[in-house]
Amino acid sequence: MEKIIDRFLRYVSIDTQSDPESESQSSSKKQFVLLEMLQDELASMSIKAELDEYGYVMASIPSNCGKEDVPPIGFIAHVDTSPDASGKNIKPQIIHDYDGNDIPLAGVPGLALKTSDFPELAEYRGQTIITTDGTTLLGADDKAGVAEIMYMAEYIMEHPEFRHGEIKIGFTPDEEIGRGVAKFDVEKFGARYAYTMDGGKIGELEYENFNAASATVRIQGRNIHPGYAKGKMLNAILIGMELNSLLPVEQRPEFTDGYEGFFHIVSFSGTVEQAEFSYIIRDHDMGLYEKRKETLRKCADFINGKYGEGTASVEIKHQYYNMKKEVEPHYHIIEKAVKAMEMEGITPVIKPIRGGTDGANLSFMGLPCPNIFAGGHNFHGKLEFVPAESMEKAAKVILNIISLFSE
Repeated sequence: MEKIIDRFLRYVSIDTQSDPESESQSSSKKQFVLLEMLQDELASMSIKAELDEYGYVMASIPSNCGKEDVPPIGFIAHVDTSPDASGKNIKPQIIHDYDGNDIPLAGVPGLALKTSDFPELAEYRGQTIITTDGTTLLGADDKAGVAEIMYMAEYIMEHPEFRHGEIKIGFTPDEEIGRGVAKFDVEKFGARYAYTMDGGKIGELEYENFNAASATVRIQGRNIHPGYAKGKMLNAILIGMELNSLLPVEQRPEFTDGYEGFFHIVSFSGTVEQAEFSYIIRDHDMGLYEKRKETLRKCADFINGKYGEGTASVEIKHQYYNMKKEVEPHYHIIEKAVKAMEMEGITPVIKPIRGGTDGANLSFMGLPCPNIFAGGHNFHGKLEFVPAESMEKAAKVILNIISLFSE
């Protein structure tokens, strides 16, 4: 377990935050620091690895099982961390033999991982838990997945007696901003099936995800001196708030679960003259997904009918589709993942992702790619943590999947 902890700590020490405002691919040059490190580490294991101009590391381990009918299997993780919280100067806390009590986060007085807020902590009593110090995120999303894949690669190269088919390894940038596989060359990667190691708690296995879109609502107001504004001023901030109030409250993320979709306002900015509101729209059902987009357009129509045409405009951009219809015809890859977990004494929890992964887009690019747990909790924030034992189990699940395909 020390090996996987050491890898994880080495990777999270590098700031790899992606930048949604950047137009480049990858969106931030600092991601290349970790990508180059991974390429070098793979090369030091005598694994052929390439890093391209877009920030994709692709590596291949040749088959040693002597069978021609074993399909090449890929394992993929992303190196970037979320823009939602700082990923710079991460100072992890390592709690050995966790006692089941609240965990103070040393960097912020009074801040703690409280068992009352996160009762799932009780499941990890006696284990080694890695947390933040409360000033940054941790980066388990998805450097836990990176460490697990690298652990697998090291194990295979150190154990030539381990029989396997051809193994493909991929590390990607910019997953957190929805551009993770925008320029990923599936044919070059060469896998027939793949798995992203990008899920949450131990046991999670996912092959359904949201259909997803982003939406920008722009409000054009009319700024008049407030002393003379009666009957004339149109306050863009207030009109935007009014438009937001037309969306169903019970369909916000904080009130939904399972297969329930949502509207989520993620940012706003503006003045009396102009305002801009940003949303994400999510639903597992394609019909309901399209209805959600139409609902937002109808809200803008209502505002234009009340305040005048051109007051509100909506721009909706598609992000990704539900991978279920692309993965389900190859259900044996789910069955192998289930068996691989059971071989480690893990009870698989098959459920829809309330989000998305690179695997969703890869599945529609011709590479069926479900998602397996990486072990972390509370992603994208300062209360993120990961049990080291979950990372170790995830790495062993990868090895079991490889064995099952080579049988």
